[in-house]
Amino acid sequence: MKTIEAYEKDVFNQIKFLETFCPQKPISKMLQKNVIFSGTGDSFVSAMLAEIFSNYQVRSFDPLDLLKNKTIAKNKTAYFVSVSGNTISNIKAAKIAKKSIAITSRPQSRLAKSCNGSIIMKSITSDVFTAGSITFLETALTCISLVTSLSIPKNPQIFKKALSDAKKSKTGKRIFVLGSEYTYPIAMYCAAKFYEILGYGVHFQRIEQFSHMELFCIKKGDTVIIFDEKNSHNKQLTKNLKSVGLNVLHPIFESKDKISQFLYYVYMSQLLPLFDAKKQRKKECHFILAKKFRNASNQMIY
Repeated sequence: MKTIEAYEKDVFNQIKFLETFCPQKPISKMLQKNVIFSGTGDSFVSAMLAEIFSNYQVRSFDPLDLLKNKTIAKNKTAYFVSVSGNTISNIKAAKIAKKSIAITSRPQSRLAKSCNGSIIMKSITSDVFTAGSITFLETALTCISLVTSLSIPKNPQIFKKALSDAKKSKTGKRIFVLGSEYTYPIAMYCAAKFYEILGYGVHFQRIEQFSHMELFCIKKGDTVIIFDEKNSHNKQLTKNLKSVGLNVLHPIFESKDKISQFLYYVYMSQLLPLFDAKKQRKKECHFILAKKFRNASNQMIY
């Protein structure tokens, strides 16, 4: 099975996975102030989501920050998110914390063995090395459920609308993905999927900061994707950007339920680069073909 096909299969299998997903018991509010989450890549996005959905009671950190400033984790309970369980920076940082817990798919991994306990991910993938989708969704929901009561919406329209919206969307090779609060980490995740699948140079930024910084490197015809509600600020931003010749996508799923909106934006992040790849008749993800860069990455990660 080619890696684009495997990725597509994993994306569509998420609907079935959600039917069996079991949330964790939330950490008590009293204990959350002494809890930190850490991870790298997609897993760092999951860690950031834990911080935001806890109403900023827990903190999220890059593992290198924990290694550089060892006092951060010294008296904390630390959750280290890593699907492979072999990311070296996580393994080193896990040894610093007062108590460390691995969130991983591999119970026999080096990270799991370095921690005091583990939460094992159980999602079934296509078993092909490809861009992360279902594994990210599982780690993200697990992290969120550890800090707040979580109920998974039984609404097939969330994925159907994302599927329809993504198919109709047109992007170029220069893309800026914007988010705010919990959608900012998803903007980072979206950028990562464009990197991995297509090799595009995508920017991600907070909505407010974009107008102060990235806006001045943008060019006519570039695409700006806004992951946020259609409030007065975002409507004005969209109007201003379109007036200077930019392609603006502002997809939304109308719901007051934050998890429903979260799922919609995750699906959009996965489907937008997937459909771009299919339009270009690509069979393999960019990071699979970029062997020299992947080797340089692996040497730093593992």
